[in-house]
Amino acid sequence: MNRIYLVGYMGAGKTTAAKRIANRLGWEVADTDDLFEAKYRISVCDFFNKYDEQLYRKLESEVLKATESLENVVISTGGGTACYFDNMEWMNLHGLTVFLRISEKAVVDRLLHAKRKRPLSTGKTEAELTEFVNRHYTSRLPFYEQAQITVKSENLDLENLLKLIENEKDK
Repeated sequence: MNRIYLVGYMGAGKTTAAKRIANRLGWEVADTDDLFEAKYRISVCDFFNKYDEQLYRKLESEVLKATESLENVVISTGGGTACYFDNMEWMNLHGLTVFLRISEKAVVDRLLHAKRKRPLSTGKTEAELTEFVNRHYTSRLPFYEQAQITVKSENLDLENLLKLIENEKDK
């Protein structure tokens, strides 16, 4: 096991957690959104605006599967990556998956104050965003819950997560 995939809803802290875990393990870090943007030379947000989500999900899956060539890496995935095609099953077969579980309330708060634009949440009022997140997150939970490890992402206990990762690596 030389790849760890972090999955979870947008705003769960996957990118930050990936950097912290990789730093502690002495591994590299990768972000599927960054890999997508580098490969296609367009931001995820601009891609959504110019094309459509269906095409994005197809290309995103290809970017994800290209991570099979990476070793000793913690990979932060986009919020929807686990929910399309066979991506979650594929990640479970090609690495260790960690679901960063976050409350809907915390998601809304983080998205309202986020620096990085999120294509699915842009332009919504707080009430619209709350309603959207409650519905959308619930629909994605069955995919995220297929992860091999689940941890609470608010006030992430890095030491506990590293112990869980070591336990999984030893199996």
